Amino acid sequence: MPETPTLADLVAPLGVSQFFQDVQGETYRRFEGRAGRFADLLPWPALNAILRQHRLEFPRLRLALDGTPVPMESYTDLVPTRRSGTVPRLQAAPFTEHLRGGATMVLDAIQELSDPIGDLARSLEHDLRESVQVNLYAGWGVTHGFDVHWDDHDAFIIQVAGRKRWRMHGPTRPAPLHRDVEQPERPGEPIDDFVLEDGDVLYVPRGHWHDVTAVGEMSLHLTLGFSPATGIDLVSWLADKLRASTAFRQDLPRFGTAEERAARAAALRAELEAALTTDVVDRFLAERDSAAPAHPRVGLPWAATPGLLPDGDETEVRFLVPRAVLEEGDGRVTLLADGKRFVFASAATPLLKALLDGSPQAVKRLAELSELDRGTVRAFLGELTTQGLLSIG
Repeated sequence: MPETPTLADLVAPLGVSQFFQDVQGETYRRFEGRAGRFADLLPWPALNAILRQHRLEFPRLRLALDGTPVPMESYTDLVPTRRSGTVPRLQAAPFTEHLRGGATMVLDAIQELSDPIGDLARSLEHDLRESVQVNLYAGWGVTHGFDVHWDDHDAFIIQVAGRKRWRMHGPTRPAPLHRDVEQPERPGEPIDDFVLEDGDVLYVPRGHWHDVTAVGEMSLHLTLGFSPATGIDLVSWLADKLRASTAFRQDLPRFGTAEERAARAAALRAELEAALTTDVVDRFLAERDSAAPAHPRVGLPWAATPGLLPDGDETEVRFLVPRAVLEEGDGRVTLLADGKRFVFASAATPLLKALLDGSPQAVKRLAELSELDRGTVRAFLGELTTQGLLSIG
């Protein structure tokens, strides 16, 4: 099978550390690549199968034309079922007629419907330390699907097939938020105008205005969106932590004296300052990572059997939590993953470090990495499987 692209592949020839230092959150950047290098992520037969085999309700699957949604009723039927009401069914003829007329197809969260794209999302979540959602955009006309706009998340755009014209307008407000005290001003004229070619990658930070136009030929691209943690996220997390404080849980002295209100403010400020330790950012990010959910992947038939794994040691297993955290010390290793805490003997450390890489690992190789015997290694992997942290393949 083709290898799953990594962050290093997307930003080459720039190094990952240089991308984080000079590009992320600061400026858009185009990374040119050879045509066809992303074709295996979503071949056209695979997309056709997704459209045929899944009940894709609006707005997850939608069409847009000149910045306006195409009415769902014009390309979707609601079909009655015996027990569950009605379900959506795509009408192929009007759907493709809209596409021939210049509409853009949008399919959200396609990483849940495609193994190669799901693997890509897991790989990038491992590298970026943030959850990743992948949306698909496909069009054949000369119109644009959406007017000039900005997004409240960062994004990598992967041009899988064809070409598309991008016009970048830049930011008009530093680091805008979806919920903000004011909205960014409309931008002026574009500062850059280029065509994203098959095999190219584009990084667009949050708040950078842009518009995208078809060029009269087929185009298929994936948008990989992610939201880096902000100070607002940290404050929200800290507010939850302060629920442990009696002073913060108590009613405010609305009808008290001015001196009582001032004393309460001083008490709250003191506790808040004590919580804002020099390592508060590290603590917040580590807990954010440890709470990130596993990517669901069911390893049938073996996961439903008492043995949990096939007998052969060539079997490959995959860890399903891209942002799990390991803590070592006192002869133990603690795994923080999927909002859970697991404590193992330090002998499990090499196994966990290999698994947390995110790539498939053969049981045989894992056994060779550890001083544990084969049976203990298999039991250890089985326990991770029962917790939903591990899957076959």
